[in-house]
Amino acid sequence: MLTEFRQKSQITIPKDIVNKIGLSEGDKIDISEKNGVIYIIPVSVYPKSYVEELKKEVYGIREKIASGKQPVFDDLDALFEKLDKRK
Repeated sequence: MLTEFRQKSQITIPKDIVNKIGLSEGDKIDISEKNGVIYIIPVSVYPKSYVEELKKEVYGIREKIASGKQPVFDDLDALFEKLDKRK
């Protein structure tokens, strides 16, 4: 789709694309350039404390997997099957 470069280096992202990827006012996007191609990528921004909390959880799970205390599943169906048996 063709769009026009405007004053203050602004462009309008066509509505079809905005709707297709679910962008809303206030959403964050990352804009970068490589070899003359401009990339516009939607991103989610989380507080650093939340990201650190997730990292701790992932590291804890990795340690459990390494020690054999955390079951490992081949796919989501196997995980849900195991969870269903707990009921």
